[in-house]
Amino acid sequence: MADDTSKNDAAPGWYADALKHVWRPYAQMKTAHPPLPVTRTHGSRIMLADGRELIDGVASWWTACHGYNHPHIRQAVERQLEAMPHVMLGGMIHEQAATLARRLAGLLPGDLDHVFFSDSGSVGVEVALKMALQYWINRGVNGRSQFIAFKGGYHGDTTGAMAVSDSEDGMHALFAGLLPNHYLVDLPDSDERLAAFDAVLAERAGTIAGIIVEPLVQGAGGMKFHDAVVLTRLRALADKYDVLLIFDEIFTGFGRTGTMFACEAAGVVPDIITLSKALTGGTMGLAATIATDKVFDAFWSDDPAKALMHGPSYMANALACAAANASLDLFEREPRLRQVAAIAAQLEHGLAPRRQLPGVKDVRIMGAIGVVEMERIADLNALRARFVDEGVFIRPFGNVIYLTPAFTISAGELTQLTDAINRVIRSL
Repeated sequence: MADDTSKNDAAPGWYADALKHVWRPYAQMKTAHPPLPVTRTHGSRIMLADGRELIDGVASWWTACHGYNHPHIRQAVERQLEAMPHVMLGGMIHEQAATLARRLAGLLPGDLDHVFFSDSGSVGVEVALKMALQYWINRGVNGRSQFIAFKGGYHGDTTGAMAVSDSEDGMHALFAGLLPNHYLVDLPDSDERLAAFDAVLAERAGTIAGIIVEPLVQGAGGMKFHDAVVLTRLRALADKYDVLLIFDEIFTGFGRTGTMFACEAAGVVPDIITLSKALTGGTMGLAATIATDKVFDAFWSDDPAKALMHGPSYMANALACAAANASLDLFEREPRLRQVAAIAAQLEHGLAPRRQLPGVKDVRIMGAIGVVEMERIADLNALRARFVDEGVFIRPFGNVIYLTPAFTISAGELTQLTDAINRVIRSL
């Protein structure tokens, strides 16, 4: 492996070993640019070992909704660390988990009251799929082993999550032989597609355990938006054909689209919802898969075989739950949704006029999400490096340049992000 550390005299002592031993995500490490050595974070700022500061435009994959190092979250984790960093949830329970489950149930619409904790978004999706499949088995219904998912969708990189994601971009295509086959269809965002979707359900409902969708925004599949009416249609069809409806709100949950949860925009209650990413305010891994009474009741039995046999070792980790409870405090005490609305207005002002630029296919904004879709991006590595040179951390993928900043970002910092995008795309 080539040694790139000579290009950065300020690289810390651990950096060379990192390049030798750390297997990086979504990267062909032979050709990817060397990773940026980070020493500190604060607010919407990332401090590098060479002294540079970058404004973070993506909130560490959409997790750091309150910005980095929020003192309220940090203090809550420190207090919990002194008392108990972790205890297994098998046969035990602790106050942080109990409090968080109660609060999530209170925030979510309808009777989404039963919270199963895990430690990452992909695992949360796996749990949702297992819940939906076993729901039918526990009710004595045979043959319901398939799921309907949507073109452009992405639900994670574990096996079950990959199986209900769209592999059109090739990221999961290598694993086709490993994955079970499910139904991949178009979102019912037009009358024609609604009719086609209805026909699939009419023919195959007896084989379908559930429908899984990212409500309002298909995130890692290309930052594609759809209207709330799509969710209303999905709920109506799920009820018509008696299949479960799963909302994957790992990206959209906790204010990102403008409401606390994306399902609120349509007034729709799914049977199962998955949450992660911003759940702990970007502090540590935690996920929740939350079911309605209808789903939970299928598992409530004197028969041990009807239990959900899943249990991550770090399920409901006390430190993570403390961070999540502190994050919910901030949503209660500070004007997060008003901040999201202000970000949306500023993104519209800063990005929407660029629709007319050569090479720009579309510009779209929803809540604290701003997307510039290009006709093509020839060299992602080079483009990412250009943004670093502009003093910002923006990580395009596919053919999209996007912003998902912390909700606490200042207007000046957000302007620097949108100005950087405008300068870079003008020069392409």
